[in-house]
Amino acid sequence: MSDNFMVRSEILSLILRLSIFSGVTYFTIKWMLNQIDPTSKIKKSAKKKAEEQLQRLGIDNLKEPLTEYEMMIASHLVNPSEIPVTWGDVAGLDHITRELRETIILPIQKKRLFHDSQLCQPPKGVLLHGPPGCGKTLIAKATAREAGMRFINLDVSILTDKWYGESQKLACAVFSLAAKIQPCIIFIDEIDSFLRVRNSQDHEVTAMMKAQFMSMWDGLCTEPDSCVVVMGATNRPQDLDRAILRRMPATFHVGMPNQQQREKILQLVLAGEPTADVDLQEVARLAENFSGSDLRELCRMASVYRVREYMSLDPASLDAQDASLVDDDEYLRPILMDDLLSALKKMRTSKVHTGSLFMQPRLDMD
Repeated sequence: MSDNFMVRSEILSLILRLSIFSGVTYFTIKWMLNQIDPTSKIKKSAKKKAEEQLQRLGIDNLKEPLTEYEMMIASHLVNPSEIPVTWGDVAGLDHITRELRETIILPIQKKRLFHDSQLCQPPKGVLLHGPPGCGKTLIAKATAREAGMRFINLDVSILTDKWYGESQKLACAVFSLAAKIQPCIIFIDEIDSFLRVRNSQDHEVTAMMKAQFMSMWDGLCTEPDSCVVVMGATNRPQDLDRAILRRMPATFHVGMPNQQQREKILQLVLAGEPTADVDLQEVARLAENFSGSDLRELCRMASVYRVREYMSLDPASLDAQDASLVDDDEYLRPILMDDLLSALKKMRTSKVHTGSLFMQPRLDMD
């Protein structure tokens, strides 16, 4: 009897030692892997940022807790009320904003109005394409703000991981997270760099990640109550895979502004700036082939000219009243027409030299 008891005790003692050794070994190996993993600090930082964003969005009563991968994606969440862009900041694109209101915002805000219609549901994919600097990203942000949708500004670099299979899990987490916090917009800027045409030269990991992304995207179409929209912006739509284009049925061309649109953009940019004797219609006529960002830079450059003039002022050469204004740092004249024309001429010369302006109309700016 005693011998059997001793044998059992030794077996139990051996099992206990092995269990302790296995547990210590497991946690030791896990600690070592975390130490050599270059992304461990990034993951911790992303988790902390995600928790803060979720708390600010009031997302604390989810039916299912977020996974580690979903927390990584959640670090790129943007609160729609904190997006500093509204439709009022988008000038000259009324036809696009009107259609976005009709196809995306209204079906989401008035969901009960269209509950019996499958044709009036918002599209699962929206593509904004056109030349750089014409307002594609601005439109996406304004859409999320106006619709009150959660906004995932997806950085494609977060989907890449050194460990095999992790990239597919992160791609899957994008859609699983969006489904849990819907209504949600997944925005991918420069989408052609990620979902370009597939070929035999693609790396295995890249090909698998694209396949996983498209598979999860198609899964949204099978859920009738899903309010997740993928928005992409690109200036090279011809580089996108045909399978991606099929998943983005709503396409909007955001082209170079015409003269009337350029005038509206100039009015918006200069709305809060002091101006004098400025003919925006003439400036818009002369600024042919200028994008929205070009026009903003034009106004900024024109404003710099008055600052430059202020810096070069000599109080000794002014009368007593103007000299006192210079001393008080209050003597800053408004933007003049000559400032805009000088900035326009400088920008046009620069764009011609860099090859970014292919058509140069004849101008008489002397």
